[in-house]
Amino acid sequence: MQYGERVIERRHQGPDVEELQLRLAGFRGTVPDGDFGAGTELQVTKFQQDYMKMAQPTGVADRATLEAIDAFAEQYPINFQALRCTCGQCGGWGQGRFKGQYRAGQPKDEAFHRYEYPGIHRMLLWAVRAVFFYAPQHKFVITCGYRCAIHNQQKGRTSTNHHGKAIDLDVVMHPGHDKRDDMRCCNDVRGVLVERCHAQIGWTARNRKALEPADIAPTWIHYDVRCYEPKYLENRFFCQDLAGLNARREIRV
Repeated sequence: MQYGERVIERRHQGPDVEELQLRLAGFRGTVPDGDFGAGTELQVTKFQQDYMKMAQPTGVADRATLEAIDAFAEQYPINFQALRCTCGQCGGWGQGRFKGQYRAGQPKDEAFHRYEYPGIHRMLLWAVRAVFFYAPQHKFVITCGYRCAIHNQQKGRTSTNHHGKAIDLDVVMHPGHDKRDDMRCCNDVRGVLVERCHAQIGWTARNRKALEPADIAPTWIHYDVRCYEPKYLENRFFCQDLAGLNARREIRV
């Protein structure tokens, strides 16, 4: 069943459930496995409670909920120009190289996977929208999105997180604020993401969104999906433009 063709609820399975899980990645979040269980029901419930302001959320993704998710996307657009790689050679999204290859001397772990994914993970970008929603007191700018292997060579880096699995956000400071204010704001936002979005600080837990700790990212917010299993990092989960991210479909229910 395709997204928008039925009301989605407990025990449903299929592509529409997977799409729902992706779109609600920032509302607690779960794995996009296409199986509507307790985790997905919690996603829907939190979205209905927090975004839709429902006094009695149902946990059922009916027409009103699906339409509200589309409205959420429109309210919080993503600047893809800011996400593109700036190496000047790859076209913005790498060249699809190094699949199955890992950094020399490192374990075969996603943290060291050199593959240039074909865009930015949709789940991550939908989760970033929830950052904007849950922290309305702040203005954010995207400071880093895709960085391909060429860009790494140009800058002397070896990290592969930004091969489509990570995004860096900066909190715009008010006049008179200093670095300590910046650090405090970033810590506050990380706290919100842990509490509201089920993100983790560091990369201990499998299949959870991750934030760099403050000692690595003191004045910015690094958000990534490198802890997810390979089946949740397939090429089909990545996008290169707003249309691909939103994947708008007619709501027929």
